[in-house]
Amino acid sequence: MPTARESLLDAAQAVLVHRPWSTVRMVEVAALAGVSRQTLYNEFSSKEGLGAALVHQRVEVFLRGAAATVATARREGGDPAVCWATGVVWILHRAREEPLVRAAMTGCWSSRLPLPQAPPERLLERLCERMLAALDAAGAVTCWEAPVVRRACEAGLRMALSYVVAPPDEPEAAARVADVVTAMLRHLGDAPADTCPPDAADPPGAADPPENGHGRTA
Repeated sequence: MPTARESLLDAAQAVLVHRPWSTVRMVEVAALAGVSRQTLYNEFSSKEGLGAALVHQRVEVFLRGAAATVATARREGGDPAVCWATGVVWILHRAREEPLVRAAMTGCWSSRLPLPQAPPERLLERLCERMLAALDAAGAVTCWEAPVVRRACEAGLRMALSYVVAPPDEPEAAARVADVVTAMLRHLGDAPADTCPPDAADPPGAADPPENGHGRTA
């Protein structure tokens, strides 16, 4: 059973889907969560505190999902380049589907969303660290020199970020990004080329994290 804090964050996320954050009322969130308004204030102190906690939760779910995606790709036999490209494709789809994640990645916030908690550059660093750690745990980066791996992987993420900032209309865009990232990493890392780049037409769903951010399925 979720805690009061978890229920309130779930409720805030649910309300945010339909309403701009600037119009969300604390009493509305408390009622949807099934708790008193006093309980809400005990947990978060203010609307700003609730918004900050919500941003933190959604970003953490996003980071875990990206790491889980590359780890799953590795378990399924993908070489490091394919694993990273699979993660990049997942990031592109996630940013397209969730405005809060997209805003956190680009720094483009509006009154529809809570205030940001960190600059996009910091999120990019954390994203790279989490994904590299997932590959390292799976034994996928030992064949590359670490500085080369990090530079190449970060370049792949920055390429993906450019597509988040200015998304093209073509549905094949994610596939093109995956192809370029795979080729670049294989060239720099001399990774084996015995597997094919991921099919980027559809987002990889097997590694998606629980959407409520609490380790429970939605």
